[in-house]
Amino acid sequence: MTSPPIHIKFQNLQNPQARFDVVKLEELLHREYTNHSPFQLHLVEFYIIILAEEGQGVHTIDFTDYPFERGTLLTIRKDQIHKFHKSDTVKGTMLLFTDEFLVSYLEKLEALKSLQLFNEVLSVPKIQLTKNELGEVIESLGRIEKEYFNINDDYSLGIIRSELHILLAKLYRIKSGMNQVMENRKYLNEFIDFQNLVERHVVRHTQVQDYAKMLGISTKTLNTVTQAIVNKSAKAFIDDICTKQIKRLLINTENSVKEIAYASGFEETTNFYKYFKRQTQLTPEQFRHDFR
Repeated sequence: MTSPPIHIKFQNLQNPQARFDVVKLEELLHREYTNHSPFQLHLVEFYIIILAEEGQGVHTIDFTDYPFERGTLLTIRKDQIHKFHKSDTVKGTMLLFTDEFLVSYLEKLEALKSLQLFNEVLSVPKIQLTKNELGEVIESLGRIEKEYFNINDDYSLGIIRSELHILLAKLYRIKSGMNQVMENRKYLNEFIDFQNLVERHVVRHTQVQDYAKMLGISTKTLNTVTQAIVNKSAKAFIDDICTKQIKRLLINTENSVKEIAYASGFEETTNFYKYFKRQTQLTPEQFRHDFR
């Protein structure tokens, strides 16, 4: 009997219809947990913004540790793997929301910009805010919290959604000023379509021609797209996503390496070992041991 990956669904006990929530970081770090622990790597099925307001700590996103301090803002996208680390000094605010809460109310271009902010392939998930930027973000969070906790009437969610849209636009502007986003880059839309397809189908499809066919373009054009956006071939990008999916299975399940090989589309365990070692310089067992 194998254990499925730990997927954390969005759950707002206070307002189940909201698809949005505000959580104090210090409260999350000091709760008692019986079903799953936030200090273990897990997948979230929603978006998270974390602002550190006091103290220092570390947060792990897709196997990379990000140290943070006052003024650090972290973005975690839907279906990304992450974990918290215990701390007695950290205080901050977390915004949790689903894509339905935000995107369905935005124009396509604005939605693309907003979600690009959370795309770790296109942008670093960490921002260190200046004093003035931190002040603006804290003011935005204060207005959101007032609507959410104090007013909470029929208009509050609409106002919160608008405040969140403004906050994301400000964060996008900050990242743009740091040259951390790709504004008006040719092929950006095509690349995001490709990325979404790979993340959904990489277990069954690992060849460039498969995705070129899905997108209705040539393999040459698809390679041009990936070179323009992430400076690598389409096959190298597919391998990156495939390797990340394997890592998630190794961390989030008790499945044997043979079972994970099969679940990842490999019929022969030997080929799976060779592939993973080539991508990571580690055996699956070494990776599982080092990151648990």
